[in-house]
Amino acid sequence: MRQSHLFPVILTGLIGAAGLFVAIHASAQDSPDGDRVDCRDLEAMPTPSSALEWFERSLWANNCYVFEARAVRIGFDGVRTLSLSHVVQDGIQREEITFLDGPPVAVERTGRIGRLKGADGTDASASPFDIVDHLDEFYRLQLGGQERIANRRTLRIDIDPLDGLRLGHRLWVDTDTGLPLKQVLEDETGRAIETFQFTDLVNPRLYQGELLMEIPRVSPEAAWRTGWLPEGFLPQAVETNSSRHDEDVVHRLFSDGLSTLSLFVEPLDDAIFLSPGMHRLGISYAAVRHRDLGGQRRQVVVMGELPPRVLLRVADTLQWNGDNQTNDDIRASEKVVQSD
Repeated sequence: MRQSHLFPVILTGLIGAAGLFVAIHASAQDSPDGDRVDCRDLEAMPTPSSALEWFERSLWANNCYVFEARAVRIGFDGVRTLSLSHVVQDGIQREEITFLDGPPVAVERTGRIGRLKGADGTDASASPFDIVDHLDEFYRLQLGGQERIANRRTLRIDIDPLDGLRLGHRLWVDTDTGLPLKQVLEDETGRAIETFQFTDLVNPRLYQGELLMEIPRVSPEAAWRTGWLPEGFLPQAVETNSSRHDEDVVHRLFSDGLSTLSLFVEPLDDAIFLSPGMHRLGISYAAVRHRDLGGQRRQVVVMGELPPRVLLRVADTLQWNGDNQTNDDIRASEKVVQSD
């Protein structure tokens, strides 16, 4: 029995909000070619005056500042403390996260700046920060009050979905650097699901050079396609090739610029399978279905920081190319989403 391709992403889900601050980072590319972003431009930018401008500033800062920090993560499974660092070398970023209590967990991410529109034929952004224009279509961003966090002055950005298909966010941005020092993810009732907060920010320094952006690439063809996705979720190219998995194991990633959705399909007969239904993984949920697709029993897993009913509908409406599309599961899942 092979190891399921799902487990590395399960680890990310268990890490929780710590991953939200590095979500814009992409896997490293070998080629030195591609677009670049000059961090020195940040020094000449005027002070933001709107919530959208502050959010854009936080994206610049999150990529362009070199720093070390201590933080606390508060979730359904308790309180964890961690250390993290962000460094840049030759235009490539490296983020290290180490939990300081509880089960030992350490994660390192290295790469270029990711693109929101860089896969499956969609237009590649000239700048990663075009994300704010996309977000404005699906979220309402408003400025909140000021607060002192990690002994620094911050400004709160309230990010609320314009539909019932996403979750709300609260983001506290350092008014000096633009770095996001605190983030709260809320459920559909406004209850905090998880809080991630810096407790100490050490010597943040603006990188004096250019950052490399991910080179646009197209995801490989799959034998299946999504039957439904929330509006605004765009396919993102991800590397899923591994010597441990054959071509039957497929992973796809979708994003609206703030929230992400991971979709896995693999044969059920030789996978480490999960029981059908909803599973809680840190701040994420995972919807699991065992379905007959393409003449074979397969496991479909959909993960993300989204309402569970949304993940279930994505799993239930996945379509295998060539299969009969009249599916009771599809009709039932549509009723679930519409009823809420």
